[in-house]
Amino acid sequence: MDGTLTLSIHDFEAIKLSLGITDNKPILEAIEDMPPDRATAALQKLFDIEMEIAAQATPQPGATELLEHLLSCNCKVGILTRNGVDIAHKTLQATALAGYFETKDILGRESCAPKPDPAGVHLHLSRWNATPADSVMVGDYLFDLEAGFRAGVQTVHLDVANGEQWPDITTARVTNLGELLGLIS
Repeated sequence: MDGTLTLSIHDFEAIKLSLGITDNKPILEAIEDMPPDRATAALQKLFDIEMEIAAQATPQPGATELLEHLLSCNCKVGILTRNGVDIAHKTLQATALAGYFETKDILGRESCAPKPDPAGVHLHLSRWNATPADSVMVGDYLFDLEAGFRAGVQTVHLDVANGEQWPDITTARVTNLGELLGLIS
């Protein structure tokens, strides 16, 4: 969702510093390794930071057109985010994209193991009675692509910054959602 359907505004290094995370582990994994009382406080602080960011979210150019096209083709669309579900809903409200998703199709870190674990992709496939061969995971970061790849679905890397690429786990790479729409039209 963040960085894929929305413009990326997260400063992960600043978030880590504000949570007292000094190692190179991803945020959720670093919190998981904390003592329980410190982890609880860090998760609350992370939630507060993410809610503030969610309120500022803006849609990625082409997000509305892509979602409208997918739904007009009777495709199922869902969210799989490392954020919490409440944060995802606030983000979708802020971007006016909420109406494109059914509530049950928005999965966060409390719904299943977070990406890069493929559990969320598998959950979507199960709920939709879909097969990996008929499904696609679109994301802007390694964890998105790893989750899709490990679930056996096609993966599309939305690389808006011409940044790091992961060709060994990427089916297709696009630099904007309009380019992705062109691939499926």
